[in-house]
Amino acid sequence: MKRIACAVVLIAAVLAVFPSGVRGVDPKMSRRIDEEIEKNKAEIVKIRRFIHMNPELGNREFETARLIANKLQPLGFEVRTGVAKTGVVAVLRGGQAGPVVAVRADMDALPVQETTNLPFKSLNPGVMHACGHDVHSSVVLGTALVLNALKDGIKGTVTFLFQPAEEGAPEGEEGGADLMVKEGALDNPPAGAVFGFHVWPENVGSVLFAPGNVTAAADTFVITVKGKGAHGARPHEGVDAVVIAAEIVTAFQTIISRASDPTDPAVLTVGTINGGARRNIIAERVVLEGTVRTLSEANHKKVRLLMESIVKNITGMYGADFQFEYKEALPSVFNNPELTAAMAPTLVKLLGKDKIVEWQPQMIAEDFAFLARKVPGFYFFLGVKSPAQAAAAPLHSPNFSPDERSIPLGVRILSHLLLDALAGQSALGSGGPGF
Repeated sequence: MKRIACAVVLIAAVLAVFPSGVRGVDPKMSRRIDEEIEKNKAEIVKIRRFIHMNPELGNREFETARLIANKLQPLGFEVRTGVAKTGVVAVLRGGQAGPVVAVRADMDALPVQETTNLPFKSLNPGVMHACGHDVHSSVVLGTALVLNALKDGIKGTVTFLFQPAEEGAPEGEEGGADLMVKEGALDNPPAGAVFGFHVWPENVGSVLFAPGNVTAAADTFVITVKGKGAHGARPHEGVDAVVIAAEIVTAFQTIISRASDPTDPAVLTVGTINGGARRNIIAERVVLEGTVRTLSEANHKKVRLLMESIVKNITGMYGADFQFEYKEALPSVFNNPELTAAMAPTLVKLLGKDKIVEWQPQMIAEDFAFLARKVPGFYFFLGVKSPAQAAAAPLHSPNFSPDERSIPLGVRILSHLLLDALAGQSALGSGGPGF
């Protein structure tokens, strides 16, 4: 990846958001952050390993939520449990009145059988923290512990959101960030900005971010082709749903290659094809399922319309029928440009320009998007690959194993971002949303 060229522009842009000389954690507070991280580091890593050993699927994070609530309630946090099924909201009020910012960690694991040789590998067969949510939860919990020790000097309030079901709720259930928003996780107290992050297989010590689109909007579709069955030796007496489905899949590829602007990325993937009853029977029914990923609103609207038109025309040509089901699942994560510009100097100050890596919008999906739609959001990626590794296992791999040196670094980054965001909003004199 290229080193970020826009960092200088972002740093300059911050002057339009924050008045000179009022933002940033002072040296004394910075030293106290480091001292608290050092004091809590072993405990935070221990918590991460416990969560990793005991992974829980979406909307079933009972023990993880209980652990988090039990850590924060005795310290005086205002803790609400059972938010969006198993979510935890913990509010830390600083020693002085001021604005409110929020930070989110996702808690759920994946239905993956772990194949690492870690001494703290998953104890739950077929379930693993293969996407690093154990790191997310421990980093945000560690940030809560650090800022709690410094709360007398904090001007404002920090809301810590521990969210279930980022990977998706079980069939027939609601869940995730959308439900957190619906149940008021950002409303009491009302947050002026929300932060989130994700581990990424880049070197430890590096951070990836960019203003604007960070991830794609992710939609899903199910298309049922309804033909007419017949003997395989007498195809003229039937309407072959397999042939029709094949033409649809082929035609879909032209939506991206010929109907979309090449500079505006989009992905259309047919992930499963199911149909037919026997090798010598003309199939009367085939089901196609897949996903569509887009970055722009123009493509988001256009791809769906073109897909439905293709299905309608091809099935009509053969005298078949169809059912077209399309679900808008996740919007794009969008980094608020003003908030991003305001936070860029914090990251450069902590890590150095050479550790800031340019993020090109990826076609992955993240439900943090719902939080960032509610209030201005800033989402970044934290490097967790050991520099000694030539390459790291990717996210969702049964071998995924982030370097734990990223955990205290993540706590340090979040602590500074949250305090700088509070200082910035206070400087604007709004006491509320200022980005």
